[in-house]
Amino acid sequence: MTPVRRVPIDLDARIPTGSANAYVVGRHDGVLVDPARRTDALDEAVENCTPAKLLVTHTHPDHVGAVAEYATEYDLTVLARAGYERRFERTTGIAPEETVRDGALIDAGTHTLRAIATPGHAPDHLALDVLCDSGRGLLVGDLAVAEGSVFVGGQDGDMRGYLTALRRLLARDPDRLYPGHGPVIEEPDEMLSRLIAHRIDRERRVERAVQEGASTPQEIVEQVYEKSLDGVRDLARKTVIAHLGKLAVEGRVEWVNGTARPA
Repeated sequence: MTPVRRVPIDLDARIPTGSANAYVVGRHDGVLVDPARRTDALDEAVENCTPAKLLVTHTHPDHVGAVAEYATEYDLTVLARAGYERRFERTTGIAPEETVRDGALIDAGTHTLRAIATPGHAPDHLALDVLCDSGRGLLVGDLAVAEGSVFVGGQDGDMRGYLTALRRLLARDPDRLYPGHGPVIEEPDEMLSRLIAHRIDRERRVERAVQEGASTPQEIVEQVYEKSLDGVRDLARKTVIAHLGKLAVEGRVEWVNGTARPA
């Protein structure tokens, strides 16, 4: 029997699938992960599995909405990634009691979690390796989704970090991925490889657009994206900026004061 219970939570937000996943890991004294909103289904999962700790993969609003409520009502020990305690308290409304670092082992009652630092989508992002006899599963937050791609951009986005995180997960050779949105991913190697290839292809398109004379993010968006961007044009622009930041750090383009030029 898998030690991971997924509880989908409907959200009124512009996010993949329109819902987020909370997880309860372990069957007693385990860990509640990413309680986005309080629901009857999540109450039932918590009461059946009686977790002792609460942890989030990252502190974006669609993952933390009910942290304070569950921590208080069920007397859960609240953990946060070390170095991001103030960010955690600011977004959740509650101060963490303990911190975890990359590689830390977290007791989940009948099982153990290993924290893996995976910044990129968010600077405080963690993946959680579920160590158990039934195979290697990874709770991956917003690193991967079964369909489409993950947004990387804005103030939190780091495209270099995101690609590094995907490669780090791929190297662990997991049996399944438990994402922050959508269904469990049963073919993780294929999915992670697809996401890496998608980002590399987009990066090459951005670099080629700059070489061909596009200099602003909007000009690059018009050349790089072939599909309709109705309703998501702002996200596409932020994604392009994240790619430009990576390319600039690597010396492949110049990116200064909102203008890109060939290196």
